[in-house]
Amino acid sequence: MAWNLLPTMGHTPMRQKLKVAVFNTQPPHLYFGGVERRIIEVAKRLVNDIETTVYSGTKKSFKETTIIDGITFVPCYSTDRIYPLDNWVFNKSISKMVDTIDANVYEAHTVSGYKFLKRLRKQKTAKPFIQTVHGVLADEHIQASKSVSPSLRMKLSNVFMGRLAKIEKDAVKEADLIVTVSQYSRQKLVQLYEVNKAKIRVVPNGVDTQRFKPTEDCSGIKDVVGSDNEHAVLFVGNLIPRKGLHYLIEAAKHVKEEIKETKFVVVGNGPLKSYLIEYSKEQGVAENFVFLGNVTDDLLHQLYSCVDVFASPSIQEGQGITLLEAQATGKPVVAFNVTAIKEVVKNKETGLLVEPDSCELADAILTLLSNQRLREKLGRSGREFVTKTYSWDICAQKMGQVYSEATKI
Repeated sequence: MAWNLLPTMGHTPMRQKLKVAVFNTQPPHLYFGGVERRIIEVAKRLVNDIETTVYSGTKKSFKETTIIDGITFVPCYSTDRIYPLDNWVFNKSISKMVDTIDANVYEAHTVSGYKFLKRLRKQKTAKPFIQTVHGVLADEHIQASKSVSPSLRMKLSNVFMGRLAKIEKDAVKEADLIVTVSQYSRQKLVQLYEVNKAKIRVVPNGVDTQRFKPTEDCSGIKDVVGSDNEHAVLFVGNLIPRKGLHYLIEAAKHVKEEIKETKFVVVGNGPLKSYLIEYSKEQGVAENFVFLGNVTDDLLHQLYSCVDVFASPSIQEGQGITLLEAQATGKPVVAFNVTAIKEVVKNKETGLLVEPDSCELADAILTLLSNQRLREKLGRSGREFVTKTYSWDICAQKMGQVYSEATKI
């Protein structure tokens, strides 16, 4: 049976919903990374045509099946917080459920379904499997290996990344269709994994421009971003090697020399948090940094709106949802001119792109902090660009088409 998931006009007869099973180690309703946001935003927009069930690890005390916005979230045993052991245990759990998970299409994000796929192929079950790749792990591994790793832990993390990249390579080769989020990632899939480009579909992430929009309401967060005469720079993301936070800490040292009161606000958690806090002390900028960990959606929206600049020192991005969110909120972006970042940030139009270097990063931040008119100009252009080019509605419509296509394979 094939499904047409495009909206139709007028009265239509009752029809059976397409059932999609989605695998992701982290429960999307309890985590707020780009992968998790995509799963939820797509599923809730397709709820009238698709019955989505998300199978996730038992992290953050996720123990009972939960239904939110018409999406069913099912816990499958995993460890909690210990990466990548949690991923391996989760994969082992779902591999035992091949005969019990009732779906027309399976979709795995990153390496959250490789053992299920292996069991599926072994049993020769004739159901389509979609592998969604957000950032090609082999590329992430290569980029991180080129950078100067300031800690043994970062180097060890990259070793694990290399092993996961091999797993991802096997998964994309076995999958019926591959979905990725940028033309850059599509290119890397072909180059590094040697997959047939004919089975790759590019479906960019989106951003909710009604939620992420400029606002002047900064009440309640002045203690976070500083007093009225301070500048503030925001980072949002996981504290992992490829996000390059050590570049921002080093850049802060140079920024502080010119604008002493600049505050750097870091939103997100990860295995490098303790190291980064210590590194900020070593660089003499600890008093300029605020590590907030994960924050509520309301506070996140306010932070985007109430800072002066959004900085993303990442050395590898499959796309970068936070870059879209910052621009949607009317904030200029400073980032490295690498990977898919060049697709979502227009250099000198919506932000400033520089080479991966802490001094160049600092110079770009200082350029924007010292020029309010330029900040406002880039911010306006950024919101216009994102509003016209990216949306979750477009993403969901394209994914609906991919699910329908998968049923015809």
